[in-house]
Amino acid sequence: MDVSSPAQRRLRAVRRHLAAAADGSGSGSRLAASPTAGEFFVEQGYSVVLPEKLQTGKWNVYRSASAPLKLVSRFPDHPEIRTLHDNFVHSVETFRDYKYLGTRVRVDGTVGEYKWMTYGEAGTARAALGSGLLYHGIQKGSSIGLYFINRPEWLITDHACSAYSYVSVPLYDTLGPDAVKYIVNHAAVQAIFCVPQTLNVLLSFLSEIPTVRLIVVVGGIDEQIPSLPSTTGVKVLTYSKLISQGHSSIQPFCPPKPDDVATICYTSGTTGTPKGAVLTHGNFIANVAGSTYSTKFYPSDVYISYLPLAHIYERANQIMTVYFGVAVGFYQGDNLKLMDDMAALRPTIFCSVPRLYNRIYAGIMSAVKTSGGLRERLFNAAYNAKKQAMLNGRNPSPMWDRLVFNKIREKLGGRVRFLASGASPLSPDVMEFLKICFGGRVAEGYGMTETSCVISAMDDGDNLSGHVGSPNPACEIKLVDVPEMNYTSEDQPYPRGEICVRGPIIFRGYHKDEVQTREVVDEDGWLHTGDIGLWLPGGRLKIIDRKKNIFKLAQGEYIAPEKIENVYAKCKFIGQCFIYGDSLNSSLVAIVSVDPDALKAWAASEGIEYADLGQLCNDPRARSAVLADMDAIGREAQLRGFEFAKAVTLVPEPLTVENGLLTPTFKIKRPQAKEYFAQSISNMYAELSSSDPSQKML
Repeated sequence: MDVSSPAQRRLRAVRRHLAAAADGSGSGSRLAASPTAGEFFVEQGYSVVLPEKLQTGKWNVYRSASAPLKLVSRFPDHPEIRTLHDNFVHSVETFRDYKYLGTRVRVDGTVGEYKWMTYGEAGTARAALGSGLLYHGIQKGSSIGLYFINRPEWLITDHACSAYSYVSVPLYDTLGPDAVKYIVNHAAVQAIFCVPQTLNVLLSFLSEIPTVRLIVVVGGIDEQIPSLPSTTGVKVLTYSKLISQGHSSIQPFCPPKPDDVATICYTSGTTGTPKGAVLTHGNFIANVAGSTYSTKFYPSDVYISYLPLAHIYERANQIMTVYFGVAVGFYQGDNLKLMDDMAALRPTIFCSVPRLYNRIYAGIMSAVKTSGGLRERLFNAAYNAKKQAMLNGRNPSPMWDRLVFNKIREKLGGRVRFLASGASPLSPDVMEFLKICFGGRVAEGYGMTETSCVISAMDDGDNLSGHVGSPNPACEIKLVDVPEMNYTSEDQPYPRGEICVRGPIIFRGYHKDEVQTREVVDEDGWLHTGDIGLWLPGGRLKIIDRKKNIFKLAQGEYIAPEKIENVYAKCKFIGQCFIYGDSLNSSLVAIVSVDPDALKAWAASEGIEYADLGQLCNDPRARSAVLADMDAIGREAQLRGFEFAKAVTLVPEPLTVENGLLTPTFKIKRPQAKEYFAQSISNMYAELSSSDPSQKML
């Protein structure tokens, strides 16, 4: 006789009825028929919907159909992995002699092939490095700064931090002295790993960062290390010296607990001082474990690391590559040579951001158009045939790959089987282009630092684009009404609202900032993201707006500039685009950082002569041509009338992190851009009001 409670019996019944998806389309049910399951959730393809509170709550909480009853916090195949240290120990034991970290070696001044370090060798190095830090008196729990770009030493230092219970504090190499100073002091960093270039920056304000006791120079030569007066209390030594000191006195690991802090990740934000997101070992393991439900890697895979390791996206990817025993090759440190590195490494996994995918798309489409005649017709025939086959769920003819697409695939090394996009929205036609030209799986995801990375991602086999997939099995999502923007969960045909997230992936809070923490995490544990989403059929999340960056035009219309910028990003003349408007004006204006090649090619075809790119940008004919192209793309994307830019200023120089107009994750710093381009904005509005009285300020 079963003496368990009715609730326990119902739970057991539901578990027995869980089934794998009948098909990957999202239309087939992922659960077997069950008369009891309905008491707990309603299924919607890739997601399930639950009531927020039992009995009383409205049914508005979405979870992954892979984990409807309990949020994931560990790897299903390895529940014993609870921390980043456990994860790396597991890999060193399992993949000891497999390739792990690769860099290109210089032979006679030229860059050659990749040279590899195995998982076992990296494990030995991390023990030596951690022991070296203990030898210099750096106590467990101390903050360790990493102030250099991606290379093997970055990951080995991070693994050492996990093994010896240190807190890693990544610093973007592009941060200015003020931001570095602020972060080092705010996080009380005791040791900083840097390279010779960033060493000089640190030495210039050493007296203003009093907590620092040790500076380790990666790639430095012992003879060239400056000796500081003992009165500073700071030791400077090379990475290789630290490793050899540690080798001489290896110390036992000091493993962290799941609730211990793994890192303080500073997000520069688009305004104000950087905020330090405090993330635990358990946060990271839950997030990556959830991601493994929809994405599997293998020890035969090769990953290229070039996205900044100081950013959560690359950090989470690295935890995943370790879990699966993937080989990680590093780029040379120059984005312009990335394609050359890809050709040498021939990766199978490529994670990037829309900005780069848009560039690849524009470059290939432009090459196709200029090839003309037979080649252009062949490309279009191949593209359309492959597109039709994919839409109908059939395998396209391999002939098209042999004739056309294998040559394009070679641009990324020829072996990529998995392409991921994150950080900002990827337009559906660029995604379609990537699937057709490169084959393999193309997935878009959505995440943030405060959620240890992935909030949602497209499921394997889901062929619909224009959304960011279903919830990570390690979290649940609800949409909260935003009445001032007319978004509600009652909206038809799709519920809309601010995306809120809860679960084991949510960060501990902002370091030493209770006020800002309470602003984003409510008393029920929901993190308010500031992004506006809607639920598409099949339990897929689509991001449609941003709560913070909206502004009102004079006639009362709300504008989401990022959405419009993403539309215009497909214009061949545009490298970057900044859309501006305010409540004093009735129309939008645009600052466009031009694609020099596209604009010069246009000028040549029109027979326009110019002294330099700056002069061409100021030519009214160039402005008209760019605006006409933007209008065409806006109409195609069905922008509403008031969402079109009515005037444009072309600038030759790009918006960069260095000139203070982009965050390190390539988001536009709007207040700074507004100030920087104030004169151009003012000129455009003056021009609009003189040519059309209806555009005047209200």
